[in-house]
Amino acid sequence: MIQDRLCQLRDAMAEAEISCYIIPTSDYHNSEYVSQHFGVRTFFSGFTGSAGTLVVTGREAALFTDGRYFIQAEQELAGSSIRLMKMGEADVPDIREYVKEKLPENGNIGFDGRVVMAADGLFYEKVAAEKGGRVIWHLDLADGIWGNRPALPKSPVFILQECYCGEKAADKLVRLRTKIKEAGADLHLLTTLDDIAWLFNLRGADVQCCPVFLAYAVIAQSQCFLFANEKSFGEKEKAYLEALGVSLRPYESFYSFIAGLCQKETADGQAKKILLSERNCNYRVKKELGEQMVIIDRANPTSLMKAVKNETEQENLRKAHLMDGVAVTKFMYWLKKNAGKLPMTELSAAAYLEKLRRENPSFLEPSFPTICAYGENGAIIHYEATEESHAVIKSKGLLMVDSGGHYYEGSTDVTRTFVLGEITEEMRQDFTLVVRAMLRLKSVRFLYGCRGSNLDLAAREVLWEKGLDYKHGTGHGVGFLLGVHEGPNSFRYKENQERREDWMFEEGMVTTDEPGIYREGSHGIRIENELLCRKGEQNAYGQFMYFEDLTYVPIDLDGLDFSAMEKREIEMLDAYHEAVFEKLSPFFEGEELAWLRSVTTCIECTKG
Repeated sequence: MIQDRLCQLRDAMAEAEISCYIIPTSDYHNSEYVSQHFGVRTFFSGFTGSAGTLVVTGREAALFTDGRYFIQAEQELAGSSIRLMKMGEADVPDIREYVKEKLPENGNIGFDGRVVMAADGLFYEKVAAEKGGRVIWHLDLADGIWGNRPALPKSPVFILQECYCGEKAADKLVRLRTKIKEAGADLHLLTTLDDIAWLFNLRGADVQCCPVFLAYAVIAQSQCFLFANEKSFGEKEKAYLEALGVSLRPYESFYSFIAGLCQKETADGQAKKILLSERNCNYRVKKELGEQMVIIDRANPTSLMKAVKNETEQENLRKAHLMDGVAVTKFMYWLKKNAGKLPMTELSAAAYLEKLRRENPSFLEPSFPTICAYGENGAIIHYEATEESHAVIKSKGLLMVDSGGHYYEGSTDVTRTFVLGEITEEMRQDFTLVVRAMLRLKSVRFLYGCRGSNLDLAAREVLWEKGLDYKHGTGHGVGFLLGVHEGPNSFRYKENQERREDWMFEEGMVTTDEPGIYREGSHGIRIENELLCRKGEQNAYGQFMYFEDLTYVPIDLDGLDFSAMEKREIEMLDAYHEAVFEKLSPFFEGEELAWLRSVTTCIECTKG
């Protein structure tokens, strides 16, 4: 099937005089997760991971993805003739180098300019020119091949009440306009969906597992335009926007609107200055703005604004995580009691966990596709079980479950690895290392001014001492009823200025703490909590900061070798479990309550 689709794609490329066609994993807004309409890379490759780029030439095809998906990609690309390019590995070119190498003289590079980022498009433009060709960026070749392609999503938009978000949209606009003025810009062009949803206190369901809606926004000092599907807005929402001074325009009219900006000048005859994060805008936006516009390329001010949760959001997040912690802990009780006794698969276990979450009236949807990975599947960092391929869960080994939920009170992301019976000594030592790493990072104290690249070592140190590591960041920011992966804060030792995800930690930022160990063909272990950055003591040395736990779910004591833990690490674990029991016990009774007490027992006390 994939071979047939690639043949059809090459025929379409030849007709359009395209030598090299690039298909990223993206929508028009550079969203992490995309709706089914934008599943073009999956359609032509069969690879279902959430990150990767397919490059197709007349004779070969290559799929580029990162270390999270190497095992998964090898499995899904088998027999397709598509070559897996393991990004970051030795002797593997990056996407740009590969395109430059494969493009023939006088060859043209093709892509849909709405899903390729501006910086990439400009690079391909240069490469094509050097080879005597050009870029053809206005063609989405999937349209003529993907016969039953899903339509663009058009979900209803709703207003997120101030009791949840803690700040009026009108006040957010005032703050944003101040930032626009400080930047010396006439207007701000906003293309990222989570920023738009946050700014206007609106939510939708146009993107899988993200409560956002397809839209663009243009904000000036006296005007504001929102480009979205008008049918997604009811009378209440339209009146709300009108009261905010926001003009609702058709989604498809955005590009003609910004092209029209090029024809206008400010009152003093100078070209308009536009504040725009080029890292987040697509190539077509850049082309429509033209050369005469003055682009002030900076991170969206809303990126940092929304990353710092206000007091109302913080309190709601505590409620959301308490509700979520109850669901995940009840799942743990059910799993430990029934594994090997009841028929159980990765799919049925994930469904049961979602059922527990849905019993809460505040629950909206999962915050990302649940990773329920048994045994060797746990080594696939972003594994997703399917009807065609999933494992039966038995009363032995390890089950890793990475899941989360969107609640009106906020978004959650939690990972626990459960011991279901007999495990190897290697598994036990790996489990202990991961727990030690997670505990050390969440308990760190630091001076204001530190970034994730400063703090990442607190987690990785115990793994590096053993010659081990994991191919993902230690933690990412989390949005408030938005994307579960949010910048600009993160824990990662490798600085990446292009990502702009290594900002100083501010009070109110929420970041995950999720080290792991993955052994292909055997097991995977990850333990994850969300942390809220708080101010601590201020003295002559400066402002000290610390992290407050938001996640309260037991860590499986059955996987630990306490003799391999330092005394202070055991004390950290005991203190955490004491807090888990205190917070969750009012929601348990009888046999479940007795079980909760046993799995949060004080290790230091029993040792004494």
